[in-house]
Amino acid sequence: MNKTQVEKQKKKLFKKTQLTYDQLEKKEQNAVFTFGDGYKDFLNTAKTEREAAQKIVALAKDNGFVDIDAFLAKKKAKSIPRKVFRLFKDKTVAMAVLGQKKISAGTRIIASHIDSPRLDLKQNPIYEDLSMALMKTHYYGGIRKYHWLAIPLALHGSIVKANGEKMDIIIGEAADDPVFTVTDLLPHLAGKLQGDKKISDVFVGEKLNLIAGSLPLGNDSVKERFKLGILQLLNDQYGIVEEDFISAEIEAVPAGSARDIGFDRSMIGAYGQDDRICAFTSLSALFDTPAPERTAIALFFDKEEIGSEGSGGAKSSFLEDFVSDLLFLNQEPTDSRHLRKTLINSQCLSADVNAAMDPDFKEVHEKHNAPRLGFGICLTKFTGVGGKSGSNDASAEFVGLIRTLFNENKIAWQTGELGKIDEGGGGTVAKFLAQFGMDVLDCGPAILSMHSPFEVAGKADVYMTYKGYRAFYNSPDK
Repeated sequence: MNKTQVEKQKKKLFKKTQLTYDQLEKKEQNAVFTFGDGYKDFLNTAKTEREAAQKIVALAKDNGFVDIDAFLAKKKAKSIPRKVFRLFKDKTVAMAVLGQKKISAGTRIIASHIDSPRLDLKQNPIYEDLSMALMKTHYYGGIRKYHWLAIPLALHGSIVKANGEKMDIIIGEAADDPVFTVTDLLPHLAGKLQGDKKISDVFVGEKLNLIAGSLPLGNDSVKERFKLGILQLLNDQYGIVEEDFISAEIEAVPAGSARDIGFDRSMIGAYGQDDRICAFTSLSALFDTPAPERTAIALFFDKEEIGSEGSGGAKSSFLEDFVSDLLFLNQEPTDSRHLRKTLINSQCLSADVNAAMDPDFKEVHEKHNAPRLGFGICLTKFTGVGGKSGSNDASAEFVGLIRTLFNENKIAWQTGELGKIDEGGGGTVAKFLAQFGMDVLDCGPAILSMHSPFEVAGKADVYMTYKGYRAFYNSPDK
C-alpha cells in the first residue's frame, strides 16, 4: 500500500476519538454555556439530597408533572396524566412520561443519585474544649479527610422538634452568614506527629470536629458555659434544645456557589457534582421527552455513596412500587408476573460519573482505557474492584445499541474504566438494577477531583450527557 492507501485504511479502521468542541457547530457551542449556567443554578440550590429532591419536584411541577399519589387518591378522574412524579421520604424521587407502548413492553430508565460525600453532625454534636464550643461529625461516603480541613463549611439540614414540628436550616451560604470549619495542624509543628505516618493514620474521623463558637454564657463558675452559650443562641434563633439534635439530619457541606473554571470558562467547579451532574442532565432530558415510544423513567436515589442502602436506596423496593403504580395508572395488570416482565423488558442507563484522567496523576490510569475531560459522555461497561468484583458488566449487545444510538444522534462519547485494574475501584447502582433482569450500562460524564469538596466538570461533557440521555429516552425501538 502507498501512503495514501494506508491513511485511508487507518481512517476506516481506527476508532475515532475527537474533542467534543471540534464536533460542535457555533450555535451548539453557545448552547453548551447556556446549559452550563442552568446546571450551576441547580447545584447552588441542591447541596443535599433533601434539597435536590425538593428542587427536582418543584421543576417537575413547573413542567406539568402530576403527583401520582395525589392523583391515585382521587376516587374519580376524567383523564390519566401522562407525566407523573413521586417524592419518597423527602430524599428520593421517581418521574415518568408514559409512552405510546404498553408499560409492560418495557421502559427506558435513567437512574442517578442525589446524595454526595459530606460531614454529618452526630446526634450529640455539641461539646466544649479549650474555651471553645465544637461539634462532632461522622463523615458520610468516601472522602479524603484532609480535603475537609481549613475550608469554610455551611450547615444544611432538617430538625424535627419534640412537638413534631419540622424545620429546615441553611447556615453559611448567605454573604453575612457565619461559616464553620475543621482546623488543621500548622506545618511548623506537624513533623513528629504527622511527618512519617500514612494519610489514614494522620487524618482520623474523630478529629473532623467543627468550630461552633467561643463566647461563654455566665461567669467562670458555670460548667460547660461555652456549650451553653451556643445552645442558648440556637434556642433564641431556632427554638431548639439539645435533644432536638437526636431527631435531626444536619450536613456540613462546602460553603459557596458553583464557579466557572479557567480563563475560557469551559469548566465548572462545585461540590456535589457526583452525582447531581447526572441528576440535572437526566431531568432536563426527561423534560424534553414529550411523547416517547417506551415509557421514560427518571430515578433519583439516595444512599448510593454508602452502598445504596436504606428505604430510598437502589436496593429498596422503591422502583418496583413505582412501576407497579404506573401499570395501575395505565390500566394494565399489576400482578407479580406483569411487574417482573416489565422490569425484565426495560433498558437502563446507570447515570453516574467516571474519573477523568488527571494530568498530574496519570499513573493511576491505563491511558488506552481512561476517560478524559472534554471528550463527551463516557460509556463504562464495568466498574467493580480487581477482577470486576461487584460489577454489573454490561452486555456487548446493550453497549452496541447505545453506541449506535449515540453515533446516529451525533453524541460525542468515549469509553473508560475506573483506573488501573488493581489500583482501586468503585461501584454504582447498576448492579442493583440489573438484578431485575434488565439491560444496564453505566453512562455519564468524567470529572476531576471526584469526591472532593470542589469537583471539576467540562461544560461540553455536561451538555453531551444531556443530549445522550435525551436521545435514549426519545429513540424508537428497532
